[in-house]
Amino acid sequence: MFYKQDFGQNGENIAENYLKSIGYFILNRNYRCKQGEIDIIAKDGEEIVFVEVKTRSSIIYGNPAEAVDTYKQKHIRKAAEVYVYSNQLYNCYIRFDVIEVYLNRQTYRINHIKQAWDYGNT
Repeated sequence: MFYKQDFGQNGENIAENYLKSIGYFILNRNYRCKQGEIDIIAKDGEEIVFVEVKTRSSIIYGNPAEAVDTYKQKHIRKAAEVYVYSNQLYNCYIRFDVIEVYLNRQTYRINHIKQAWDYGNT
């Protein structure tokens, strides 16, 4: 149990550092509300980006992004709506990204999928 949490946390740390390195501003990490959870909320220029991070050590069970099914997307979208409403970000563009982190011992690889799904598709 703790290994999975640490493993996922390491992936989120890697993703956050990656986003910062390409000029994103991190607004929030592990945002939770009754509707769901969002791993990272960042600003990319004028867009608010809601990022789901999936960390894997192999693709034996498929690519990490495949775990972000329509059910998960729906919960992220609803949590994003709460975040937008509570922070009064009504006129902002929003985007949903997935960052896949392939982590193996001390090495890693990142795949950043921008606009992984459309707002209206969940």
